[in-house]
Amino acid sequence: MAIPPPPGPQQPEGQYPPPGTPPGAPGSSPGAHPPPYPHAPYPQGPYPQGPYQRGAYPQDPYQQGQSPYAGPYRTWGQGYSPYNRPAPFNGLAIAALVLGILCFLPGVGIVLGIVALVQIKKRGERGKGMAVGGIVMSSIGVLLLALMVAGGGGDIWSGVQEGAGTGGSAFSLHKGQCFNAPGDTLEGLAYDVDTVPCSGKHDAEVFAATTANGDSFPGDSAVSAEAGDKCYALMDTYAMDGWAVPDDVDVYYFTPTRQSWREGDREITCMFGNTDKQGTLTGSLRKDATNLDADQLAYLKAARILNRAMDSAPDKAYVEDDLPGHKKWATRVSRALAEQAGLLRGHTFAPAASGRVAAVAKNLDRSRKEWSKAADASDADTFYRHYEKAMKLIDADKTVTTRKALGLATTPPKYDQGGGGDNGGEGGAGIEV
Repeated sequence: MAIPPPPGPQQPEGQYPPPGTPPGAPGSSPGAHPPPYPHAPYPQGPYPQGPYQRGAYPQDPYQQGQSPYAGPYRTWGQGYSPYNRPAPFNGLAIAALVLGILCFLPGVGIVLGIVALVQIKKRGERGKGMAVGGIVMSSIGVLLLALMVAGGGGDIWSGVQEGAGTGGSAFSLHKGQCFNAPGDTLEGLAYDVDTVPCSGKHDAEVFAATTANGDSFPGDSAVSAEAGDKCYALMDTYAMDGWAVPDDVDVYYFTPTRQSWREGDREITCMFGNTDKQGTLTGSLRKDATNLDADQLAYLKAARILNRAMDSAPDKAYVEDDLPGHKKWATRVSRALAEQAGLLRGHTFAPAASGRVAAVAKNLDRSRKEWSKAADASDADTFYRHYEKAMKLIDADKTVTTRKALGLATTPPKYDQGGGGDNGGEGGAGIEV
């Protein structure tokens, strides 16, 4: 399983892909309007992400003939292509399986199987299934010989379970688990991982599992692109409060290889990891119905409605290039704002937060009216004018006190203007498993 994600920047929470900037911005040419996105990230939702674009944004937008307001996005998927080199089978694992099948020297088969499991874990070799199979079959032989010895069979089986459970397979990782990867890196090949408590230091935390589409293997790039799309879409179902996710955390994933695909593997495992190759995670990033209270959950669920409408912005960055597309987008955003405000008003918040939430809903109403006017705009200038007013009404600073009253994170995420992680790391790599 595995593959790195497709190269290209991914926009983090609240930074929406620009349709253009206000007329007269530095670097804009006469008669053209660069993207109008000088605003702070939308504060309430976790991961609004605009169109999924490939490639890296330039370090200096002026040198590329673009407006700085278009803003480079944070890179969410810059990995590399690993080499698909199958690991060798462990010789002791093969021997243990043979002895187990023949029921010859069952005690030796058990010992060889357990030693093989230890070697496989250290060396990254294949053959764990053969070692476990050899242990099981040899244990049956021992049990047949020790039926008269009370408890002997149970002790042997306990040893088998302990030996086989020394590490967690990447194929069996599930939502909410944390683990350390081979070599403490989330890049390259992996045949096994060590699951550890999320409360301590760890390399990654699994936040979702999904399935790749198709009957035949579509190629590494296609599987990686599909994994990136699906994992980024699932982030806010696990880490609903995006402000609580550290700036040096990115998305990684396990994906099937050509070889594992032939064996029926279709699983994509989505996880959070540190963009710094020397960094680790400490504590769980989970913020969902399992640990949020009713008020926090209602607030973040309402915010998600708008985030996903924002994500549906047209591919064309300039309004002049696709005015009809941007007007349809404005209509979707306007409707989302109405739905979000309705959800906030439909929930009874605690007295300490109810007044502040009501103020947020009022700003959503005012912003919705501006988006509606942008949707009816007859030209790009009119669209920009209403768009700017609409975005100011949902500025991040306007919800900090509300978030504080609800017990949510109050520091907006930082955004790297160079198109990469804040620490210069490359996020979004995958592991071959």
